[in-house]
Amino acid sequence: MEQTIADTSNVLAMQAFDEPLSMAFLVFLLVAAFLFLLAGLAIGFRQGRNRERAEWEGHKMEGIIKSRLKQSRAVLGGLVSEQLAPLLPGFPFDPGDCRFIGKPVDFIVFRGMNEKQISEVIFLEVKSGKHPALSDQEKRLKETVLAGKIRWAEYKA
Repeated sequence: MEQTIADTSNVLAMQAFDEPLSMAFLVFLLVAAFLFLLAGLAIGFRQGRNRERAEWEGHKMEGIIKSRLKQSRAVLGGLVSEQLAPLLPGFPFDPGDCRFIGKPVDFIVFRGMNEKQISEVIFLEVKSGKHPALSDQEKRLKETVLAGKIRWAEYKA
C-alpha cells in the first residue's frame, strides 16, 4: 500500500508538473495559430487587392487600346481620303495637276500643268471627319502663303 500511495503521489506530482507545461504549450499553439491566421488573412487581402488592381488596370488598358485603335483608324481613314481626294467627284482641280506632299500640306496643285501652262501654284489641305480644323503648323503655313512670303530657289548639287 505504501508503494501505491507513493506511486499515486508521484503520478499526481507529475500531473501537477505537466499541467503548467501542457497549459503553456496549449497557449503557445493558440497564439501561433492566431498569428498564422492573421498572416494568412494579410496575404489573402494583399493578393485580392493585387488581383483587383490587375483586373481594373486590364479593363483600363482595354479601354485605352480600343480608344487608340479607333483614333488610329480615323487617322488612317483621313490619310486615305486625303490621297484619294483628287479622284472623288466634285474635286475642284484637275487630278493630274496635283502632287501629294502629306506634310505640312496635303497637295501642291500646279494649275495648268497637264496643259504645260502652269498658271498658279496652290497649297491644298484636304480635311475630312467630323471636326475638320487646321493644325497649328497648317495655320502658320496658310498665314505665310497669304502674306506672300513665297520665293523661288534652286539648288545645284
